[in-house]
Amino acid sequence: MTATPTETLSVIQAVEAPTDDELNQLDAYWRTANYLAVGMIYLQDNPLLREPLRPEHIKNRLLGHWGSSPGQAFIWTHANRLINKYDLDMIYMSGPGHGAPGARGPVYIDGSYGERYPDKSFDEEGLRRFFKMFSFPGHIGSHCTAEMPGSIHEGGELGYVLSHAAGSVFDNPELITLACVGDGEAETGPLATSWHINKFLNPIKDGAVLPVLHLNGYKIANPTILSRIDHEELENLLRGYGWTPIFVEGSEPMAMHRQMAVAMEQAVVMIQAIRDQARASGEAFRPRWPMIVLRSPKGWTGPESLEGKKIENFWRSHQVPVSDVKTNAEHLQLLETWMRSYRPWELFDDSGAVREEIRCLSPRGEKRMGSNPHTNGGELRRELLFPDLSNYEVPVEIPGTGEMENTFPLGELIRDLIGKNPGRYRLFGPDETASNRLQAVYETTKKAWMAGFLPEDLNGSELSQDGAVVEMLSEHTLVGMMDGYLLTGRNGFFHTYEAFAHVVASMYNQHCKWLEHCEEIAWRAPIGAWNCLISSTVWRQDHNGFTHQDPGFIDLAGNKKGTITRVYLPADANSLLAVSEQALTETSVANLIVSDKQKHLQYLTLDQARRHVAKGAGIWEWACNDNCGTEPDEPDVVLASAGDIPTKECLAAIEILRRKIPFLKIRYVNVVKLFAMADPKNHPHGLSDKDFESLFTPDRPVIFNFHGYPWLIHRLTYNRPNHVNFHVRGYKEQGNINTPLELAICNQIDRFNLVIDVIDRVKCLGSRAAHVKEQMRDEIFRHVAYSHEYGIDAPEINEWRWSLGHSACSIDRKS
Repeated sequence: MTATPTETLSVIQAVEAPTDDELNQLDAYWRTANYLAVGMIYLQDNPLLREPLRPEHIKNRLLGHWGSSPGQAFIWTHANRLINKYDLDMIYMSGPGHGAPGARGPVYIDGSYGERYPDKSFDEEGLRRFFKMFSFPGHIGSHCTAEMPGSIHEGGELGYVLSHAAGSVFDNPELITLACVGDGEAETGPLATSWHINKFLNPIKDGAVLPVLHLNGYKIANPTILSRIDHEELENLLRGYGWTPIFVEGSEPMAMHRQMAVAMEQAVVMIQAIRDQARASGEAFRPRWPMIVLRSPKGWTGPESLEGKKIENFWRSHQVPVSDVKTNAEHLQLLETWMRSYRPWELFDDSGAVREEIRCLSPRGEKRMGSNPHTNGGELRRELLFPDLSNYEVPVEIPGTGEMENTFPLGELIRDLIGKNPGRYRLFGPDETASNRLQAVYETTKKAWMAGFLPEDLNGSELSQDGAVVEMLSEHTLVGMMDGYLLTGRNGFFHTYEAFAHVVASMYNQHCKWLEHCEEIAWRAPIGAWNCLISSTVWRQDHNGFTHQDPGFIDLAGNKKGTITRVYLPADANSLLAVSEQALTETSVANLIVSDKQKHLQYLTLDQARRHVAKGAGIWEWACNDNCGTEPDEPDVVLASAGDIPTKECLAAIEILRRKIPFLKIRYVNVVKLFAMADPKNHPHGLSDKDFESLFTPDRPVIFNFHGYPWLIHRLTYNRPNHVNFHVRGYKEQGNINTPLELAICNQIDRFNLVIDVIDRVKCLGSRAAHVKEQMRDEIFRHVAYSHEYGIDAPEINEWRWSLGHSACSIDRKS
C-alpha cells in the first residue's frame, strides 16, 4: 500500500537564520561571482578595473547570457554554506545553461578551474585569461560545457535538468543534486514531464534531487508562464506534482540572502530527516521531497535601464544587456559603473586573487561542487562484470532453419548484468520491457515504482520500490535519467520502438556532442556506453501500420563523429549477443542496435557471430555459389543485406535464383556494422578499400537489401570502389496494415523484386531469364491477393526456411 510521509516530513522544518557576519560573507562571495560573470561576457583585458575601461579592454564580440547568471550564482553561493555545515555530497546542474557565467564564476573562486587549467591562476593575469576564454574563438562555449569542471549538464538544449539529476542520484544514496530549473525551461515538454521523477526515487537506496525553480520572469523576448500565474496556482501545481515548495521571493540582496539561507537549510534538513526515517526503519516510502521556488529579478544587480528602456527584471537583460560598449562612450561608462558596483577592491587582493576570506566559503577538496568526482563520473566507473555469452547461445545446426525471438536472449543477458553489477546497471524503457521481449530481467529485478500499489499489482505488474528497471511513457525523461546515470559513472541500456526513437533524437545528438567534446579534454575520464535498442521495427508493423514505420533514426548517426557513433544491424539472436558483448563494454560511445522482437530465422552459431561482428561485414559462404568450382570464380552478382527481414528476403531471393538460374554465380554479403560501409577515414568500423573491393568486387552489380532508407547506403559508399554498380533497396514510405511480405513488396525489398532486380542488372541474363522474371511478377500479384483475401501471408512464406543445405560447397562451418 502507499506509504504516507509522517508529520515530521511533511512540515517545513524551522531552522535558525545565519548571523550577520555569515550573511555578509555570503554577499561578498555572491558579488565576486557576479563580477566574474560580467567580466566573462565583456572583458578581454583590465580584469580588475585598475584603470578606467577603454574600448580595447572590451571583446570584439559580446556573447553570453547574463539574465539568469546572478540567480544561479546566488544558488551556488548558498549551497556552499550548507555543504560546509552538513558535510554534504552535493553537485549542481544548470538547467538554464545559457546562464553559464553564473556557474563558472564559483568554479573559479573555489579553485577547481585553476586546478584543471593552471593558466587560469589566482592572480591578475590568470583572471584576464579566465575572462577572455569565455565565448571566445579557440576557447570555450557559452554554456556549462564539458570543459567546465563540475559540469555534467550543459543546458544548451532546455528541458532535461531534472531527469539528468534523477539519473545522477539513482543508487547514489549520499548524493544531493541541486537542479536549477529555468522558468523558460519549465515550459518545455520534457521538463514538465520530469517533475514526476519523485515517483522513482527511493529514500533508502537513492540520493535526493533538490530542484530550484528559478522564476526570473522572462525568456529571450517574452514573459514566462509560471512567473505570471498567481502564487496559489503555482504552489498547487507543484504540490500536485508531489513536491513541497519553499518560496524565496524578492530583490533586496541582504533580505534575499536571509530568506535563501533559511529556505535551503530547511530543504536540506527535510532531506536528511526523510533519509534517516527511511533508512532507520528499513521501510521505503514516497515523501513529498522539498524544492525551492526562487523568484528574483532577471539580470539581478545589472543596469536598471538604458535610454529609457527597462533592462533589469525584464527580457532585455536575457543576453548582453548593453551591447555597444566598445563604440559608445556613455555605454562604456555604464558598464564600468555596473562592474564597480560590486566593489571589486573588496573582493580581490593586490595580486588579483580572490580574497581568502571569500574563498573560504567554498568547501574543500572533492566536496567542492566544481571538483566533486560525480561530475567526472569516469573516475568512479568500474569495469562491468560481464557474463559468459555461451549461457545465452541459441543452437544453430543448419542456417536458416530454426526460429527465435532475437531480443529474448538479450533480456537474459541484461538480467545477469544487473545481477552481477548491483547498483551499477539499469534498464530504461517506455512501458515496453516485455513487449520488446526483455522480460527475463524480472527474474533478477523489478520496475522501480514509488507511487501507489494496489493488491492486483502483485499478480504480474512487476513493481518494486527498489527495482532497477525504469519504465515511464516519456522517452525524454528516461533517456535523461540514463544520461545522468552514465555521466556519474554507471551503466545503462535504453530500448524503444523504432518509429518513436525520434522523440529523443536531439538528446542523442546532445550526448554525442558532449562525448565529442570530452575526447579533447584530457582530464575527462571515459564513461559507460550510451546504448539504445531499437525494436518493434519497420518491417514487422502488420498490426500498427504506417505510423509505426520509420527506420530513419539510424540516419542521425551518420551526422556524428565516427569515433563516437555505432550502428549495429544483427540478423539473428547470436549476432545480437555478439554485438552486445562489444557495444555494452565500450566506453564513451553511443550505440544504436536495431533488432526486431518477433521470431526470426537463425543463421550463425555464437562463435561465427563473434567473428562476423569483429569483421563488421562478411561473406556467408553457405549462401553462395561463386566458390563451388575447383577454384573460386568471380561472381556475376553480389547480393548483400543489413537487417533481419532484409536478410531473410535476400536469402530467399538467392534460393530462387540458384534454383531457377543455376549457372548464375552469386555471392552473398551480410553487413552487421552499418559503418563498415563507410570510408575508414570517417569511421573506425569502415572496411579498407581493398577489403571493400574484395567483398563487393571491382565491377559487378551489387543489390543491397537494407533495413532503412536506401539513400543512407549510397551516402556511406559514394566514394567507394564499385559504388556506381550499387543498387540499394530499402524503406520508401510505402505501407499500411500489411502482412510482412506485402509490406516488403510495397517497398521492393521482397524476394521476388530482388530476383527481378538481379535479372535487370546482370548483363549476361537479359532475355535468357525472361520467363523467371514473369514468374516473379506473377508471384507478387498472387501473394498480394492472398494477403488481401486471408489477412496473412501464404504458408509457403510464413514457413519458408533455407533449403539448399548446410553449404552448397561443403565448407567447414567451423573454419
